Amino acid sequence: VICIGQMYWTSEVEEAIADPSGEGVKKYAQKCTDQLDDVVNLVRGKLTKLQRSSIGAMVVLDVHARDMTVLLAEEKVSSILDFSWLAQLRYYWEEDNVSCKMITACLKYGYEYLGVSSRLVVTPLTDRCYRTLMGALQLFLGGAPEGPAGTGKTETTKDLAKAIANYCVVFNCSDGLDYLAMG
Repeated sequence: VICIGQMYWTSEVEEAIADPSGEGVKKYAQKCTDQLDDVVNLVRGKLTKLQRSSIGAMVVLDVHARDMTVLLAEEKVSSILDFSWLAQLRYYWEEDNVSCKMITACLKYGYEYLGVSSRLVVTPLTDRCYRTLMGALQLFLGGAPEGPAGTGKTETTKDLAKAIANYCVVFNCSDGLDYLAMG
């Protein structure tokens, strides 16, 4: 559901960017806000736990998508080649597969079912980490974010794995960990 929603967002933003009047992105940002209002009304109703979890994850990503659309409108993005647009995690249907793109990185969607789980609120720092990790994955490398404890490195890495539907294994390394402990 989330993947399809992101594919629609990608195609609709690109259509809005191509609008010759120059107001397409601004109009689409308002449409995103209206759609979020409709989902909020849905959440206020009676839902099962599974439905509530699914919609909760969708809302987190839709809020980010709306915020990015507003930003694109404010920056008056007029080409799908503008960096502000290319820097977004975009989903495309190409050659009977979903492709996840960010800047020059292009990864095939993994189709790994990861269950219904919450998603991380996307911040500018999260986007920056996504860009770095997507570039590394494009080169068949991994990622090892560094920084103080409790700043969201592991959660960001796991959330990107959810976004591209790939299984993610996290190793919490310490000085006491060696090759014997790894098996």
